[in-house]
Amino acid sequence: MLATRPFYLAALITLLLLSSRPGIAWESWGGDPGGSRFSPLREITPDNVGNLVRAFEFHTGDVAARPSEVMRRTKFQATPLFVEDSLIFCSPFNEVIALDPGTGAQKWRYDPKIATNQRPANRYVCRGVTYWIDEKAPAGAACRSRIFMGTNDVRLIALDARTGIPCPGFGNGGEVRPEIGMALDWPGEFQITSPPAIGRDVVVIGSAIGDNRRVDAPSGVVRAFDARTGSMRWTFEPLKRGGIEAGHANVWAPMSVDAARGLVFLPTSSPSPDFWGGKRPGNNEHANSVVALRIETGELVWAFQTVHHDVWDYDLPAQPTLTRIDTGEGQRDVVIQPTKQGFVFVLDRDTGKPVWPVEERAVPQDGAEGERLSPTQPFPTHVPALTSQAISTDDALSLFPGPRRSSCERQFAEARNEGLFTPPSVRGTLEFPFTGGGVNWGSAAFDPVNQILYANTGRAVHLIKLIPRAEAAGFDPPPGHDFGQQKGAPFAMSRSVVMSPLGFLCNKPPWGEMVAVDLKAGKILWRSTVGTTEDLAPLGVPLPWGAPLLNGLAVTAGGLVFTGAMDAYLRAFDARSGRELWQGRLPVPGVANPMTYLWKGEQYVAIGAGGHSEAGTSIGDSVVAFRLARSGEEPSLWSRTIDRPGGRFLAASSAIVLAIVALVVASLRWRRRRRIART
Repeated sequence: MLATRPFYLAALITLLLLSSRPGIAWESWGGDPGGSRFSPLREITPDNVGNLVRAFEFHTGDVAARPSEVMRRTKFQATPLFVEDSLIFCSPFNEVIALDPGTGAQKWRYDPKIATNQRPANRYVCRGVTYWIDEKAPAGAACRSRIFMGTNDVRLIALDARTGIPCPGFGNGGEVRPEIGMALDWPGEFQITSPPAIGRDVVVIGSAIGDNRRVDAPSGVVRAFDARTGSMRWTFEPLKRGGIEAGHANVWAPMSVDAARGLVFLPTSSPSPDFWGGKRPGNNEHANSVVALRIETGELVWAFQTVHHDVWDYDLPAQPTLTRIDTGEGQRDVVIQPTKQGFVFVLDRDTGKPVWPVEERAVPQDGAEGERLSPTQPFPTHVPALTSQAISTDDALSLFPGPRRSSCERQFAEARNEGLFTPPSVRGTLEFPFTGGGVNWGSAAFDPVNQILYANTGRAVHLIKLIPRAEAAGFDPPPGHDFGQQKGAPFAMSRSVVMSPLGFLCNKPPWGEMVAVDLKAGKILWRSTVGTTEDLAPLGVPLPWGAPLLNGLAVTAGGLVFTGAMDAYLRAFDARSGRELWQGRLPVPGVANPMTYLWKGEQYVAIGAGGHSEAGTSIGDSVVAFRLARSGEEPSLWSRTIDRPGGRFLAASSAIVLAIVALVVASLRWRRRRRIART
């Protein structure tokens, strides 16, 4: 059926040609500069994915070399690139490491020696590096191919992609230190955590800035540099400054590039502070927007705002996906932007106009004192929301039903809750989806042949409380509560995930889902729960309830979707049905985006497995790769039994039961012998 349509036929032929090449790279953080996270590889399929075996596990050495209190401030979110016959990635401490793609042996390493005596606002994290080839440099010249990386201590570094040696002609000895433009409250308030964007010989960086600290926060200026010399090319301030007092609107998530059009696409964040906007009246353009700029000049081409006057921390966390879709009225080049609310905005790439209607709908009002909310918010009408957007006491988790309300039901009932976009309050407001999404930095993946969008989503509830300034000075946040002074505002804030006394999320599961969407039809094709509570629950109880998914996924022409989760497994799902087909054990959770590549005729799937300190998982420092078993190999019995979700718990439980039985039998025999001895 697909082959009867010229568009699908051309795409399929292209993929077949690509798959016949001796090697297929993963040259960008999102698989390609437009962030499709799609690979044409088809060696691994639903029929043989069960034959995957571990190819290698590489340790960065951080766990052994760094103090445990420092490691407890890390998030391993890097996606390796496959370029220059190497896997190249960055550690949470911005060490860049190149590995042999077949064995995992280290080829080179670069250490920028960032300080570890600070407390970065967003933890120590590096989501990835960026690859670029200088077409004007002679073949074989040093730094003709480069790796760019932004750092936690605000540097832009350029390395030779073959050796890891800093490029001497770039900035000062291979690095540029951008000017922030104001004094920081502390050294970790400002970071660069996502890979730079690059196109037409220009490298562009955003920033990650501490939330909820102050009204007069650092601005979210986007900076661009010459990819050869490091000289400044342009800056762009997303937030329109007229008549407002605010900072931020920064771009902390990865950006996308359309080199042919000469455009870079920015997913901007919310202005400061997140949960009270009385000093920034209006819609706060171009915060919370998809912004298209001329990459060579920084000139604004268009912008589309997804949240007006954000007071929910509903910034854009995901890389915009650039692709070509069949709308039913012809093919169009588009930008697909998932959001924390679970919305999917589909915009024309040249104009920023919605491909399908977006309605301005009335939303709850009566914000906190001094607040001036937008009366409406934009709602896409064609593509359904990826996750539910309403929560009530009926949705509260109740493990022990009875006549009395559970703790979760009480917490839900006592808070203000009028649905999506209920404003923060002194009473306490339920925010669902929570500020982690919906969709987060892992972004979505798009299969251009079958025209299907895939995304991981999280389902948890935040309780947001505004604290009057007079009470904020002496406020002692309970454990598990995020506290922000919001200096300069009449309210501080506290934020907590609504939890049960047993440590479970208070909303009924599933807590993490993978969703497949037919964009043309505007239809959810399937949902699948992803993950268990194995790495988070007491005693490693592996309840199949899913876990909030911050990381993304990768889809292949072989018909598979790969993803990590908050438990320690890499998973493969059938792209057509959503059925979970395989799990590969990781040393700790892989809260990172997976990638895939072809090396010497074999397809590999790799993921960073280092855990996520904010989520409370175990912490590690690994990159793990899998491939199909070779002749004479097969998955071990251990990998097919113990190394599966629940396998360890079942084995441990069985061992305990057997031990108890053995003790009881031994005790009975001892008593019997004593009775016999007495007689």
